[in-house]
Amino acid sequence: MRLQNKVCLITGAGKGIGAATARAFAREGAIVEIADVDMPSTISAVEEMTSGGATAFATAVDVTNSTSVGAWIQEVMERHQRIDVLFNNAGVSAVGELHEVSQALWDKVVAVNLTGVYLVSKEVLPIMIEQNRGVIINMSSCIAEIGLARRAAYAATKGAILSMTKSMQVDYAPYHIRVNALLPGTIFTPFVEDYLKRSYDDPTAAIESLKQRQLGRELGRPEDVADAAVYLASNESSYVMGAGLAVDGGVTAGKQF
Repeated sequence: MRLQNKVCLITGAGKGIGAATARAFAREGAIVEIADVDMPSTISAVEEMTSGGATAFATAVDVTNSTSVGAWIQEVMERHQRIDVLFNNAGVSAVGELHEVSQALWDKVVAVNLTGVYLVSKEVLPIMIEQNRGVIINMSSCIAEIGLARRAAYAATKGAILSMTKSMQVDYAPYHIRVNALLPGTIFTPFVEDYLKRSYDDPTAAIESLKQRQLGRELGRPEDVADAAVYLASNESSYVMGAGLAVDGGVTAGKQF
């Protein structure tokens, strides 16, 4: 029970990595507060956890809207009077070479992936400063370390998050707040599965092609990233600060020839 009674907030937790992390946190004894714009999935995730004896709450939150974010944090504080862990997981993707990306899509990706991290952290950090403790985990990507075709907009936000994480750690270390980032590779989430079905005539062949990027020749599972999030949220990682933890099947390590 590595997170016993810790109040843990997760954004974008209706499905995929966020939902897997919520379940993992709950198994470790956390009080889980999950937020998403997809409420049916979020409520379903909470019902699953509470039926197993966990304490969990679901809230509709738009991380790009400061009013929505502020109302959520106020609600959390009224329930628990503290926040121990924040996992900034909410994110969207964008596909296309830079000149193909519309400004509307660019603005959306930046708003969710980057401004969303800023807005939620901005509300939570004063609470953690007052507590003189806390953990923040930001969702970056292995794409922050490598180039990947047709992902310029997405890469721009994930690279920014990694850099922001390091600067945040310098600023908030005096308050015993640890700030780290997760850098997943290709994780087989519902989002990825849907994208492959919509984008390729043969999704099965596309999956096999993606597997070849990984040194282990397998795609990651949401649970792989969730396990890493548990580690960063727990006291086991007390000496890990300002780090980017790759969970990418070896993509950033190199290629086999």
